[in-house]
Amino acid sequence: MIRLTVNGKQVEIQADPMTSLLDVLREHCHLTGTHQGCDTVQCGACTVLIDGRAVKSCNRLALQCQDMQITTIEGIASQDGPLHPVQIAFSQHHALQCGFCTPGLIMRSIALIQERAPSDEESVRAALSGNLCRCTGYEGIVRAVCELLRSPKATTDQVLPDHS
Repeated sequence: MIRLTVNGKQVEIQADPMTSLLDVLREHCHLTGTHQGCDTVQCGACTVLIDGRAVKSCNRLALQCQDMQITTIEGIASQDGPLHPVQIAFSQHHALQCGFCTPGLIMRSIALIQERAPSDEESVRAALSGNLCRCTGYEGIVRAVCELLRSPKATTDQVLPDHS
């Protein structure tokens, strides 16, 4: 049995020890917002937060995450509540096209805010370089993340929901 806390909920999953976290999230937890893109840790579509850190879930075994806090795109805003501030910023800056890469980019952006990353364009581009987007050209994404990092409201407390 693999024990995880996913989006604030304790889950126990019977899975092969070699099952990736991505497969556990999608197939066992039925959380399909985390996308499988490349399986080679290149595209970042599978990015989730593990104990608050951005991690590509395609090459992380679920067993390696035993007893850890996993946050997926589904866990950042309540279904009946407002969008997460990063989602709002992406929308306002037209940082979305097809949406395939968007969950991973949003999760990486949340981690950047938690890390209190530099807010200049060059630093943001470098920090997002592990997440590929084929549709947007990154301009809106970079503007959204820079704005969030410069905002006095962008605090760690506001970035991740309290699932307790």
